[in-house]
Amino acid sequence: MNLLVSAFFGYLLGSVPFAVIVSRAFRLADPRSFGSGNPGATNVLRSGNKLAAVLTLLGDAAKGWLAMFVAGKVGAGDTAVAVAGLAAFLGHVFPFTLGFRGGKGVATALGVLLGFSGALAGLTAGIWLTVVIFTRYSSLAALAAAAAAPVLTWWLLGSIDVTVTVAFMCAVLIYRHKSNIRKLIAGSEGRVGGRKQIEDQPPL
Repeated sequence: MNLLVSAFFGYLLGSVPFAVIVSRAFRLADPRSFGSGNPGATNVLRSGNKLAAVLTLLGDAAKGWLAMFVAGKVGAGDTAVAVAGLAAFLGHVFPFTLGFRGGKGVATALGVLLGFSGALAGLTAGIWLTVVIFTRYSSLAALAAAAAAPVLTWWLLGSIDVTVTVAFMCAVLIYRHKSNIRKLIAGSEGRVGGRKQIEDQPPL
């Protein structure tokens, strides 16, 4: 029962579409209508409003961490806490609120990693930031961080259950970046700081 409740709560929390909510609050275009069409912080940044992008990032990350924090506070076991975090991630990627077409999960995944370990989240974020600084490809940074996260999890925590959970989450994240992988290979992927005007972006 704890597992089911944790999964249900985590999924509901993960399904809160912060990119859409923040964009409406700032009277911006719906992030699903321009750029990549992805309801996430990176696409909100293409609107030109950095504060909206930061708030979206924080909200999406908080979903993963908060689901695990609440589950732990109400006495759920370690497995149920992990399930709550994974469900929040899946809720963000496949939210019922947006017809199961959500974001790619980078920020929410980071929140889940934070729920497991601050050091794990910090090192993974460090890999993401390093790749962004040297390549200016946000998608490549996300892929590199996702590839490293399961290894870091095993190294830092030594738990096979947590490592499998993180590995599954990262596999979904990498799958969600399949279009970015094709663009990276083709050399057509956009770089951070190189956005075009919204009206020049193709609609979803």
